[in-house]
This record gives sequence, structure tokens and C-alpha cells, in this order.
Amino acid sequence: MGQPGSELVASVHSFQASLARSQELLDDAWWESIYRQAFPDFAGMVAVRQDGWAQRGGIDRLIVLASGRTLTVDEKARGEAWPDILLEYWSDEGRRVRGWVAKDLACDYIAYALAAAGVCYLLPFQDLRRAWRRHHKRWVREYREVRAYNNGYVTVSVAVPIEVLLAALSSGMELKAVEY
Repeated sequence: MGQPGSELVASVHSFQASLARSQELLDDAWWESIYRQAFPDFAGMVAVRQDGWAQRGGIDRLIVLASGRTLTVDEKARGEAWPDILLEYWSDEGRRVRGWVAKDLACDYIAYALAAAGVCYLLPFQDLRRAWRRHHKRWVREYREVRAYNNGYVTVSVAVPIEVLLAALSSGMELKAVEY
């Protein structure tokens, strides 16, 4: 899969080690800076650390606004500054368990951070899902596939260039009425 002649990237890692690294990132002070920029009426935030329905529904962080409204965020972080965003479409390829971009989650946003660059893309989850549904076949065909080999299963993502993903999100915000 992926673009003809493209390199398939394979990494061997432990899910538990990756989870531990992401849990460490929850305490980084720059998250608050990101959320204060994104939400002018930011009042506070709470990290969701316990395994349970919220974590399994893609909620890593609750953002509380001055109005009392609570927003939910699934935080994804990559250590290096890459020119793409990895969209995980198979969480377990062999068992056909859908990845986070291809399944229903309870979060409002995906906060996709490129930690080394100090950049975060705050992606509205429903808009991202709509873009995935419209473009996933082409993206999987055209862009680099990333396979993560875990203990007993393989996770598969596609590396969609940032500008391509942002354009797809933007174009998907214009909706036209259709007859039923």
C-alpha cells in the first residue's frame, strides 16, 4: 500500500511503553499554553489518566470553559517534527480492529502535537472523521503507510501531509443540502 515506490516504515514498540510516554506528556506545561490559545474563555483542564469509558472513548483531557462548558480532547504526540499527520486506521490489523480515525470516539477534538517543533494541530474530531470518510481510499493509496509492530498485533496508519489534511478539513466544512 501507499504511493508506488514509497518506503514502508516499520517500528517495533511496546504499547505500554508508548502509553507511559504519552502519560508523561500530559504534565507538560505547553498543553495549557496551547489550550489557552485555542479557547479564549479557557478556565482550566483536567487530565484523564484512569482506564475506563472515557479513556477508551478517546478522552485524554477535559477542557473547562468560563461558561462551564466542558470539551473533550484526545491527545496524540509525536516526538519529532514531521510534515504529516499519522491517521491510525487499523488498531489491530490482523483482528480488523479499527484505529482511532476510523471509529466512533467520544472526544470533541484531536490535539495532534509535534513536540519537537512546539506545534499542535487542534482537529475537530467530527470534521476529521468526515474528511477520512471522503478521502481515505485515495490517502491510503497515495501516501506513506506506517506499520507499528507490537507484541502480537500490528497497528497501521497513513501519513497524510499536513497541508492535504487541513485542506480536506476546510473543504468539508461547506455542506450542501441534498434531497431525501
